[in-house]
Amino acid sequence: MSMRPTRTRPRLIQAMLDAFSLPDLRRRILMTIALLVIFRLIAHVPLPGVDLDALRNLFERVPLLGMLDMFSGGALRRFSVAAMGVYPYITASIIVQILVPVIPNLQALAMEGEAGRNKINLITHWLTVPLAGLQGYGQLMYLKSQGVIGATAAFPMTAMVISMIAGTIFCIWLGELITEYGIGNGISIIIFGGIVAGLPQTLGQSLLARENIFGLLVYLIIILATTVFIVIFTEAHRRIPVQYAKSVFRGGRMYRQAGSTHIPLRVNTAGMIPLIFAMSVVVFPGVVASYFVAPQGAEPNFANFIMDVFNPNASLPLGIVYWGLYFLLTVGFAFFYTMVVFQQQDLPGVLQKQGGFVPGIRPGGQTKKYLDGVIGHITWAGAIFLALVAIMPFIAQEITGIRGIQFSSMGLIIVVGVVLDTMKQLEAQLVMRRYEGFIK
Repeated sequence: MSMRPTRTRPRLIQAMLDAFSLPDLRRRILMTIALLVIFRLIAHVPLPGVDLDALRNLFERVPLLGMLDMFSGGALRRFSVAAMGVYPYITASIIVQILVPVIPNLQALAMEGEAGRNKINLITHWLTVPLAGLQGYGQLMYLKSQGVIGATAAFPMTAMVISMIAGTIFCIWLGELITEYGIGNGISIIIFGGIVAGLPQTLGQSLLARENIFGLLVYLIIILATTVFIVIFTEAHRRIPVQYAKSVFRGGRMYRQAGSTHIPLRVNTAGMIPLIFAMSVVVFPGVVASYFVAPQGAEPNFANFIMDVFNPNASLPLGIVYWGLYFLLTVGFAFFYTMVVFQQQDLPGVLQKQGGFVPGIRPGGQTKKYLDGVIGHITWAGAIFLALVAIMPFIAQEITGIRGIQFSSMGLIIVVGVVLDTMKQLEAQLVMRRYEGFIK
């Protein structure tokens, strides 16, 4: 790998500067920015009939809503048509990905190449609509039970649910436009835009609240250290050497050819999916308990105690229950999802079909056993990494005492992943153009 000692700028900044020198890449970058601006405008279009003061009080009483609001870029706090963002689509994608190795018809589609993937993507889009409807209706019912939305008839409630579904579909469409005409994975960039948009406001509120400056600095240092930690484990992988021996028919004669390469097995194969699964399970008791809590001014009941226990902002010793369960569930789901993805890839079968083999390992069953053992060992590192990142907000709060900043480990992984992916996309485009002779 060649090094350029004269380059002193960070890779992403240098890639952006080089990209802006090319008209087609500059057009893609500007298109991505324009579509993100449209997404932010949609996030400010509120639904009618919402008591914003009551909604603000609800956010103060239920800290979990503030964490969910960060992913929507403030759309949930305003309860706009984009309050759900693209998360129904993410849920549908996860469901379909898990069902592919289980349902034979979906498994057959996955083996049909690009056409099969397009059909699976269409199924995911259709599944997004009912999931968005259920999630939107559930949010409206919850807000109605908390007095944020008044008693509404069936027609206005239906119109609000349809508006929320339309907002989600519109955000997905913007993401696909970014994928086609912009830079990188559009859905990830939409989520990235929602997370980053709320950070300046959160930091500004902490400064206006006159938080402990020293504690705030320590808090930011912990976030930066966690970011470095995420970058290291996101890029970490184990290389499995592979050799190929194949026959090539050329000029009427058969030739034997051989070559060697490697399979990069990622330490964190599951990505952020275990965090989503674990958070969904760990917040469920608090969400259910919120429907049965005693009204303000009344004596707290058992539901109030459950909400206190499963509160992400709870301090010691109550916080041990929520964050300890979050840690264990993240480790468990990391192994579960990694094995699902690894079995779906069927690397031993692919190697055998392509005439490849791992040196010293017999093809077929022995190769499968060897690769399963390797992925099992490195997944321990990935699972512990995800679990530590998951509980890092609790550690940061206990060390610094800062409660005003909603630091989400999942959001940080998304932001780091999108930045790394965008950087790779830009560098790949630039390398391709240098190879074609566009940049001298």
